[in-house]
Amino acid sequence: MFYDRAKIRVKAGDGGDGMIGFRREKYVPLGGPDGGDGGRGGDIVVSVNPKLNSLIHFHRRSRFHASSGEHGGTSNKTGAAGESLTIEVPPGTVVRDAETGDLLGDLTEPQHQLIAGRGGRGGRGNARFVSSTNRAPRIAERGEPGPERWLELELKLIADVGIIGMPNAGKSTLLSAASAARPKIADYPFTTLQPNLGVASLDDYSTLVLADLPGLIEGAHAGAGLGHDFLRHIERTRVLVHLLDGAAEDPLDNWAKINQELALYSVTLAQRPQIVVLNKMDLEEASVLWWPEVQAAAEKHGFEAMAISAVTGEGVRRLLYRLRQLLDELPERAKAEPVVPADRDEAIFSIEREVNGEGPAWRVSGIKIERVAAMTYWEFTEAAARFQRILEGMGIAAALTEAGVQPGDRVLIGDEVLEWSD
Repeated sequence: MFYDRAKIRVKAGDGGDGMIGFRREKYVPLGGPDGGDGGRGGDIVVSVNPKLNSLIHFHRRSRFHASSGEHGGTSNKTGAAGESLTIEVPPGTVVRDAETGDLLGDLTEPQHQLIAGRGGRGGRGNARFVSSTNRAPRIAERGEPGPERWLELELKLIADVGIIGMPNAGKSTLLSAASAARPKIADYPFTTLQPNLGVASLDDYSTLVLADLPGLIEGAHAGAGLGHDFLRHIERTRVLVHLLDGAAEDPLDNWAKINQELALYSVTLAQRPQIVVLNKMDLEEASVLWWPEVQAAAEKHGFEAMAISAVTGEGVRRLLYRLRQLLDELPERAKAEPVVPADRDEAIFSIEREVNGEGPAWRVSGIKIERVAAMTYWEFTEAAARFQRILEGMGIAAALTEAGVQPGDRVLIGDEVLEWSD
């Protein structure tokens, strides 16, 4: 089975906790705070590995966690940063956020990398909170939790030439005749159940990457046959070889149907350079009956037509050289770069009234305030008072009061459950 889709859960490393500590050395009076900062958590990095050609390894493992940063120590020692985790994918992998559907990156080149989750910031130790009015603060921060989310991976094969056509047109036979690929070949529909890649060598310096793309029948764009799963792979190809079955009842009708499916799936595919190739010229009906009509129809619609016999090898070498010439005339493939998400205003927040198993509560949502809540040492009075000042400074306290919060009400911020008090 060919695995070209996967869904994985990734979590960047948590930041290490900052430390609340004080120097306690003999003969050093009033040593002061010396709690160090926590280390930063490791990133989740998605990187291209040219040696991979499918997403099968993600069906064996679907959860990936980067390591967390170490906690801060005494004597202002900063904790070690967590190691980043690199997830390797084949060239042509599209990465999306599974919940929002947002495109995060289109990884096509060997050097492409995408940071799918940045490690959490390390919490600050109490030595960072010293001020002229507070010489011995009992305030520090916990490490920022690393972001966690589901990613959708979709592989679109990268090939110079895509071989398309109805089942039994001879696509796999052509691929085996033109390259060292050995796809399964048999005389029944849908012998090919997965795309096959082959590399054709024209001489010592020139090669072509060809893809045999299966499953195209009438209605493929809507899910008929196997086309719904494999049409996406045609998007990466630069030139199409539309292979017609010279032994079919009406090759020209098949040609029209497949072209219609391409146009219904994507307008750009209908405009992709295409060579119409009539196969099975070793048969009399192909060479005598259909070849003149295919030539005339292709010329009428502005396409180039060629004739081959994939079984005997007749015309195959000439077709490969023509494809190489056509590829050289086309502009280079545009190199897609990972998408950089637009910066979001992290100070934006929202307040909603919600009811759960423990009764009514107020839910405060926002990137910054949820991060601050997760990084607060609630067991220390000074840290809790600092959080209250942040609520007031961001306007959240006033917004809660305006919304009707009452003393004793529960206020939910991230995973924290707080009780409102005047």
